[in-house]
Formats: sequence, structure tokens, C-alpha cells
Amino acid sequence: MNYLSQIRMRRFTALYKALESSTKINDKLEALVSYLNDATEDDRLWMIALLTDRKPKRTLQSKLLKSWGSEMSRLPDWLLEESYNIVGDVAEAVSLTLPLPKVDSNLSLAEWILQIIDQKTNTEEEQKAFVIHAWACLNQDERFIFNKLIIGGFKINVSQKTIAKAISLVIQKDENKVAHKLMSEWSPMTMTYQDLLINTDWESDASKPFPFYHTHYLDTPVEELGPPDKWQAEWKWDGLRSQLIKRNKELFLWSSDQELVTDKYPEFQPLAALNGNDFVIDGELVVLKDDEIRPFIELQKRSGRKTIGKKMLTDYPCVIIAYDLLEHEGEDLRGFPLHERHYRLEKLIRDISESCNSLIFLSQSISFSSWKQLSDIRNDARGKRAKGLILKLKNSAYKNGRYKGEWWKWNTDPYTIDAVMLYAQKSQENGSNLFSEFTFAVWANDDTLIPFTKANGGLTEKELKGINAFIKKNTIERFGPVRSVKPELVFEIEFEGINESKRHKCGVTLRSAKIKSWRKEKSAKEAGILKDLIQLIE
Repeated sequence: MNYLSQIRMRRFTALYKALESSTKINDKLEALVSYLNDATEDDRLWMIALLTDRKPKRTLQSKLLKSWGSEMSRLPDWLLEESYNIVGDVAEAVSLTLPLPKVDSNLSLAEWILQIIDQKTNTEEEQKAFVIHAWACLNQDERFIFNKLIIGGFKINVSQKTIAKAISLVIQKDENKVAHKLMSEWSPMTMTYQDLLINTDWESDASKPFPFYHTHYLDTPVEELGPPDKWQAEWKWDGLRSQLIKRNKELFLWSSDQELVTDKYPEFQPLAALNGNDFVIDGELVVLKDDEIRPFIELQKRSGRKTIGKKMLTDYPCVIIAYDLLEHEGEDLRGFPLHERHYRLEKLIRDISESCNSLIFLSQSISFSSWKQLSDIRNDARGKRAKGLILKLKNSAYKNGRYKGEWWKWNTDPYTIDAVMLYAQKSQENGSNLFSEFTFAVWANDDTLIPFTKANGGLTEKELKGINAFIKKNTIERFGPVRSVKPELVFEIEFEGINESKRHKCGVTLRSAKIKSWRKEKSAKEAGILKDLIQLIE
């Protein structure tokens, strides 16, 4: 492979296509290793940054991209809009309709990204000139990546575990340590590839969290897990999965999506002043007020604020419900069996509570002697504001990522309601030409339909094609990519939770809503009513 092919945007585009075109982990791993071996260090760094969600912030609004794309392609706005409706992606629609490039570019991925970042301080005219120049020297696939980067919509289907594995193979470092390093607070704008992965003290960053061990949904009868005495059960709380880290009199709080959120929760800072007892705790961040765990929506009011005042701290006080102890006094405990980690965690929390009461609570193990007894206990989850149960083998280690068989989440059965489809939209993620995202309504008290949620999923390809045939014949109005349709089709919608909402006309907002089934046997008049939803508010 020659030098130019290593540094040009085309090399990264080929990686993107390889990662998106296969669901096989080995294929993705091979593509990543090949790129890391071939690319320049700057491009390696930015590749890692993009794949670990450290992409540049949006530089341009997508409407500017569409306007300039229409001008350069000499297509009328309506035709470009129709192209967007078909492919469901602005970046792709524009890249497909532009004329062939007139010149070629030897700029690397890193050089293009830095130029994109520089556009933030430029005038709109300067930004337009930059974008037009880029389109003139990038091919169709490269333009797609460029467009994604400049409007802040870049994302790619590859797990953090696979990325860490690929890097570990290239630099000959332990995979878990690489994953740990990638989760630390770093930026490609202030750090080089050498600093991040080569010339580094792998043990020195006090803020580094461990990769989270994620559970799988229980997809078999619980009795098939074997003897119940080999399992630990605890409540699955409805909060923000987090790691609370205390090292060297410094405190850090990480969310499971790798965001450092320490500043948003200052109530935990007294823990930093404790003598000894350094730790890494895996737990659930929740709002606890008047000895009651509050709904998740109240935690969102905290997490959505940039500054936290006294009133916010008083109205929405947060605590950690501790699930696991991953490190204590510098010792990595992840390889220890769960029952040993839990025993040490219980002792640690007793020690902490003597100085800093009411900040960390132990997630208590649930006592049960049979799966039938535990199933009955699970039925009370909503009364405790829990989502269900977590089941863990008592001798399990704390692993990196997702491993099936040792940790399960056994959620409560979802709520359901029958609803009428009012609007349909083509998906913006999978590029399908089918309408697959729908807005649903229930009956209000005055016998009118009121929209209350969007949902998708749960339908076969044959059902989607049938629904799309109905949409084409029964469209009432068009609003860009959205179609309003005759209110005739009824669907069963399932959802995990419901809260009051002042922002929505219906007065409610659902959590994790999706389509369960198409109720072909029902008429619109048999759909649910808003009062039924309001009675479920948590």
C-alpha cells in the first residue's frame, strides 16, 4: 500500500464501509487492525476518537448542507428533498446528488477534521466556500463521511471491546488495560497517539474507570438457569449506571456511556477527603428523597443542567446504590468471585457511612429459595420504583463488556396499550425506503385522537410492506418526510415507564416505547384512552 493511500480520506472511508457492511466481530477486528497498521499516527488517533464518540461538535446546520448541495448539483430543492426522504439521511442524499469531483485530494482524515473544526469561527460565506471546495475534490463515499463529520452526525457500528482488542493486537498491550485507557478523559485535540497509547504510564491516571460489565435480557425461562442457590438477585434500579472512583483524595463519577459527570453531582465531593479507603464502585445513580427513590425523570432534571444550584441539590438529592466493588486500596478485585466482592463492598460502605452518611447505599441481595418465590418478588418491582431484577452467578468475575450466561436482567412485564397510527416517517438510520417510524394516538375525553408517542420495531418485513401499502393509499397530508394517514390502523404499544410531561399536549411521556404487535382485528374506536395512561403515571 503506497503512502498516499495511507493518508487520504479514502483509507478511512474504506474502514467505515468495512465496519458497517459486516456483523461479524472478526471482520471488524481485521479491518481495524489493518487500518491501525497502515495509517499515520494522526489518523490513527482520530479514528480512535471517532469510534469512541469523541467526534467534533456540529459545525453546520444540515439545512445549509442541503441548500448548498442543491446549488452545486443544480437540482431543485424539492428533488433533493425527495432524495432525502428516500434515503433518510441528509449526508447521504447530498453526497449522492453532487457531480463527480474535478480534482483529487491528498488530505488525511486528521487534516480534514482539523479544517472542519476551524470552520466554527468562519462566516457563512467562508464556510460555504470550504464545503464546495471539499465536495469538488472528494469522491462520493468520502463526501458522505465529510458531510457526517461537519453536521455532527457521525456514528459507527462497532463495540468498544472490539476497538480495544484491535489496538491491543497492534501495540501489544493487555486488552483490558487498553479498554481502561480509552475510557479515561482524553481529547485528540490535546493528546497525540504516542501520548495516548505508547509513551504512557498505564497505571497513573487516577480518573480512569473500568469498562462496564453489561447484563443481557433474560431470554429463557428463569428455571433453566439451574439451582437458585447459585445465583444472587438484586433490584434493577431505574437510574444512571455509574462508576464512583476515589483515588489519592480525588473523586470522579463516570456514566456508563463514558461521560465524566463529576461536576454535576457535587454532593459526593466529601468522599474525596476521607483518609484511606480508595475505591471504584459500580452502582446506580438515583434521586433519593424522603427515603424514597424518585422517578428517573427527576434525575434527568439534574443531568440536564450545566450548573447545579442549592435548590436543585435540595429538590433532587442524589445517592449511589452500590452494586459492586471493582477496586479497593489500589487492588483490582474484578477477578474475585462476586460473593467476595459483595462482602468487601458491604464492609466498605459501613466504613464510609461513619464519616459520610447517606451518600452510598448497598444494593441488598434478595433472599429467595425458589424461582417461583423470586418471580413473585419481581412482581413488586414497580412498587419499589425498580425496573425488575438483576441475576448474577455468585462466583462470577467482573468482566469487560457483554458476556452471556452469568449476568441477566429480568425486567418486569412492560405496560401495553392499543393505539391508532396517525403519522408515518421513513427511518433516518437504516436508509430503508419503507416507512418504519410511526406516531400513535389514543382517545381523549372529548372523543378526539391525541398523539402520545412515537414507536417502531416489533414488525415483520411483510407487515411493514403491508403498512406501507396502506400509507400510500391513505395519505392525507405530507410534511417533508412525514405523512399523515387516515386513523384506521391499530397497534399494541409496549413501554417500560410513564411520567407526567408539561411539554407534551397529551400530558405524558413514555419510556422505551416500541410496537409489540399489529392489531388487525381491532378498529380505531377500540383503541385505548388517555385516562388509562394517566392512571399509570409513576
